[in-house]
Amino acid sequence: MKAVLQRVQEASVSINGDVVSHISKGFLILLGIEAQDGEEQARILANKTASLRVFEDENGKLNLSALETGFSVLVVSNFTLCADCKKGKRPSFTKAAPPKEAKNLYEAFCGYLKDAGISEIKTGCFGADMKVSLVNDGPVTILLDTKEL
Repeated sequence: MKAVLQRVQEASVSINGDVVSHISKGFLILLGIEAQDGEEQARILANKTASLRVFEDENGKLNLSALETGFSVLVVSNFTLCADCKKGKRPSFTKAAPPKEAKNLYEAFCGYLKDAGISEIKTGCFGADMKVSLVNDGPVTILLDTKEL
């Protein structure tokens, strides 16, 4: 399971021109779920995300987590994070989990964020053609992969 965490001032998801989710300060998370991923990867990644200290404290140090700050999280499914670009010029997405399994793990990841103490979790619309807007803060962008945690 892979996640791109972007610290944002604000972020939103629109579908067909209508905003379906919006957050103020917090994390925009692009979540890629691979075929071999399961509940354990979702739990580990959610706990790491909630406790990752990348928000500034009163001294300007990256010393606080989303959990400690009470900031929001917007989770957007993104199977293209599972792209294999080793051969040729067209990415292969065969490593991505099938849609039904991916949706279940996407929802599990959001549930584990809630269990970890994140109070406001917004989502995109799984499988939809979404337009994602954000104001990156810092910019601070972190790539997490459960194979490396």
